[in-house]
Order: sequence, then C-alpha cells, then structure tokens
Amino acid sequence: MPRTATAAVVRDAGKPFTLEPIALDEPGPHEIVVRMTATGICHTDLGVQAGHLPFPLPGVLGHEGAGVVEAVGAAVTAITPGDKVLLSFSSCGHCTVCRSGRPAYCDTWLPRNLLGGARPDGTAPLSGTDGSRLHGHFFGQSSFSTVALVDERSAVRVGPDTPLDVLAPLGCGVLTGVGTVFNVLAPGAGASIAVLGAGTVGLSAVMAAALSPAASIIAVDRVPARLELARELGATHTIDAREIDLAAALAEATGGRGVDRVLDATGVPAVISAGLASLAVGGTLAFVGAPPFGTNVPVDVNAMLPGRSAIGVTIGSADTQTLLPALVRLYEQGRLPVDRLVTTYGFADIQSAADDMHAGRTIKPVLRF
Repeated sequence: MPRTATAAVVRDAGKPFTLEPIALDEPGPHEIVVRMTATGICHTDLGVQAGHLPFPLPGVLGHEGAGVVEAVGAAVTAITPGDKVLLSFSSCGHCTVCRSGRPAYCDTWLPRNLLGGARPDGTAPLSGTDGSRLHGHFFGQSSFSTVALVDERSAVRVGPDTPLDVLAPLGCGVLTGVGTVFNVLAPGAGASIAVLGAGTVGLSAVMAAALSPAASIIAVDRVPARLELARELGATHTIDAREIDLAAALAEATGGRGVDRVLDATGVPAVISAGLASLAVGGTLAFVGAPPFGTNVPVDVNAMLPGRSAIGVTIGSADTQTLLPALVRLYEQGRLPVDRLVTTYGFADIQSAADDMHAGRTIKPVLRF
C-alpha cells in the first residue's frame, strides 16, 4: 500500500490552496518521512501560488516544516524514527560551495529547491491518488502536507522538548533575517543598521541586531503595529514609510552620515533604491526579498565607488546544521522571542491564513496539523 497524506495543493497560478488526498513515493536512500506537526507560510509560497515564481504546478508547497520522523531511507544515519526535526532548504552536500560550509549557495540550489518540482534525478515524489503527477520536493520538503517526504539534508534534528509549533518558522523566515545579520552584515560596535520591511524576516533581523553591538537599529514599514512591535523587539528608531522620502528619513535618523548596514526584506525596487541611496561610506546593503524574476534596480555606479556595496543573500547564508540549533537555544534562553511573530491556524484554514498574510493581518502564520 502506498503511503498517503492530505496536502494543500495549488492546481494553477492564482488559484487557492485546496486540501486533497495524495500518495507519497517510498523514501529513497537519502530521504526521510516526517509526520508534520506544524509549518509556517512564507511569502515565497504565496509568490509561487500567485504565479510570480516559476515552480511547476500543480504542486505541493511549504518549506518551513517541523515534525516527527516516521521512517528513514537506507543510507540515512544521522536521523532516526522518533526524532523531532525542523525542516529547511536542500543542498547537494558535495559541490565545492557545500563542502566549504556555504550550502545556501549550492551549485544546484535553484533546481533542488525552487524550480525543479521533482527529486534531483527527475523522479516524482508525490502523486494524486489517481496516479496523476504532482510536483513536490519544494525546498526538499513540500511541507503543506500531513506527511512529507523530505531530503535528509533539509532536516535538522532538535531536542525532544523543542516546541515545534512555535519554531517551525526558523527554517526560512527567521533563518533569513537572523542569518543575514549574523553571517553577512555583521554590524560592528556602534554601527547603524536599517531593516526595510518589518515582516517575519525583518523583525527577525531586528532581534538579531539587538543581539549585536550595533548602536542604532532602524525599522522601516508601512504598518504602525509592526513598527511598535519592532521597538519592543529591539529597534531604537522606527520610520513609517507612508508618504515620505525614505532615503531622506534614513539620513535624518543617522545624523546625515548614512546607514552602515541595510537589510531589504521587501524586494520592492523603489525601497531598495532608497536603501542604496542611504548607505554611509563603506556601507553594505543586503537584499533578501524574492521579487518576480527579472526585477531590476538602477545603481548609481559613482555613488557606490566610496566603498559602498550591495549583496544578495539566500536564506541568511546559513549552514542549517549549525545555525538552526543555535537559534533554538537563543529562543529557549528568551533572547530570540520568535513566538511574538506567530499566529496559529488549523491546517484546513491554510487559505484563510494566506489571505490574512496578504492583508497584513498576521506576520507569520503557522499551520498546526
């Protein structure tokens, strides 16, 4: 008998999630089967649903999963049935970049996580109960399902007391915000850092900046409640971006010097341009949002010559096997209160959760199974 589950399927771009029975292939040598406890919804999921990102449909999305391992493939040694795991992106593990400890830039990252819709060998991990093909392996997991077939490199084992329904978002949104601050921007003593967009990624970046030696932490958003939360989480300044000159506001917040570090979590070209214009000499902007493919931002080359730089970052430039356990410990110590971002929904309410996220009524929806 094939293994079955209930999954939230997107049939066509722009269509809602629908709960459907699916069948899962048997786990391959380097795969595990996870009974899902919870999964976050990320803007990348909604971007695919809307047709802005080229994941093939029909398919099963979801890439912030958390659950309990039910079975493992023949070659899996580091994870055993009964383990609690957090799920994140997949990587090959053997390319030069992976072997250097930077799996977020794996040579095969795009086809493995976002574009392929199948295992790396092209086989389909999921199907409808009538045998029709469903695209899966989204970020190595497709966690919008009661049971997920997961690449072992997408899974990070955590302790038996880890609250999975709270910490599911660590695998993407929180990892992106915290990892970009810790691993890429690394603000030094007395530095200023601006976070553009106070959603999950941006507020996670604010929390990370509050753990750094940065002296000024500037949160920017268009939703006053999110700016208030940013202050509670460590922001020293907030800027309401409605009907203002953002670059001028950032200059004013830094006494005209400019911002040492900028993290853009919006993916909006005008916002990125304002962030670039606000950089101090020697400053760096990291953009982590995922706008539609082909999005461009103009750059004043002469303005960049005094040591200014911009860098794209994938999921916080993180090595999940080391950073995710560290984030769990920070949460347990009360130093990374990601629960402040979470609103929980039943799995059957996935479309309502997505609608609330679109409308800004919730920051990080987490589905409970």
